[in-house]
Amino acid sequence: MKIGIDIRNIGKNRTGDEVVFFNLVKSLRITNSCEHANDIFYLFTDITDKNKLEEIGKSLGIEDREDFKIVPLETGNKFTWNFWTLPNHFRKNPIDIYLTQYITPFFVSKKIKIATIIHDVSFMAYGKYLRFSDLFFLRLLIPISLRRADKIIGVSKFTRDEILKYYDISEKKIGWIHNAVSDNFYREISVEEIKRVREKYSLPEKFILYIGTLQPRKNIPNLIRAYSDLPDEIKSAFKLVLAGGKGHNYDKRIDEEIERYSLENNVMMPGFVDEEDKPALFKASSLFCNPSFYEGFGITILEAMTLGIPTVASDIPPHREVAENSILLFSPENPAELSKKISSLLTDSALRAGLSEKETAQCQKFSWEKTAEKLRSFFRASNSAAD
Repeated sequence: MKIGIDIRNIGKNRTGDEVVFFNLVKSLRITNSCEHANDIFYLFTDITDKNKLEEIGKSLGIEDREDFKIVPLETGNKFTWNFWTLPNHFRKNPIDIYLTQYITPFFVSKKIKIATIIHDVSFMAYGKYLRFSDLFFLRLLIPISLRRADKIIGVSKFTRDEILKYYDISEKKIGWIHNAVSDNFYREISVEEIKRVREKYSLPEKFILYIGTLQPRKNIPNLIRAYSDLPDEIKSAFKLVLAGGKGHNYDKRIDEEIERYSLENNVMMPGFVDEEDKPALFKASSLFCNPSFYEGFGITILEAMTLGIPTVASDIPPHREVAENSILLFSPENPAELSKKISSLLTDSALRAGLSEKETAQCQKFSWEKTAEKLRSFFRASNSAAD
């Protein structure tokens, strides 16, 4: 099969969706054995800088592979990419299957099967938190893309169910795969590396960690309120670190809550964290918290679990799907409950040890190799249907 993959986010510090496609391509490379000897992967990107392309190829481990080819296509923006650049390329260079995320290319022959990964549909569940322009294009283009796609892939069973909830789509063409963590989280993390990361981001000695986007649906204000309710002795010993870039959809209530509770000296915001630094950042923390109202999967929870970091997270379906009973859960609208569970995790060593053991066992259920093989089964099914 000739399989095309949209890798435009690789190399652009796009956090979650970049990590997903980076690891999928790496795992497909590893599993592209004799069984799939006829599979050729074309990796499409709008990056055209030669040095950057070489860097991407090296990071993916495909610089000497004949079965993986990076295809740079210059384009004006993401709209011309789907409306003109890619369709024009496919007319001259047809493939069998094309994998992207969310928005599918337009005016592409039905002979080319298209699969799209949907990370979440938060724009439907929490659309009030998005800019009007973003919401307009998502609600206009996503239904068209889902109808055109031959296979729709959620990153969890929950996301698959949400797609079925919000869109009139045949259940037969919707599947799901699970995300996993990068190899970077399975290596030994030295004291020296933790020290380097602590200095790089000006981190305190002890802290409660949140890492991710700082959008309204992430529920950071309630985390700040929960932190403010902690006993004074805990607040004096543990800072609250909110790691992540602010972006255009930054929740301004974060600043308001910090000021309201006079926590300017307790809450630290180091900004965007480089992917290679994340394991050491987790290791440096005393506790990880994800208070989000809505997620498609919850990759940061799995990352924390892989490293044995005690974790408390909002009691929402994708978090239960990922963690089961290996972490503490709380109602996302109840900061008082979150405060009590944070306090318990920081003061009860037996509770921390018990959860850490459960986390280790639960993490064994997730791997990019398993995910890549399930993705291959979707490719094979789509290609057989084409035949």
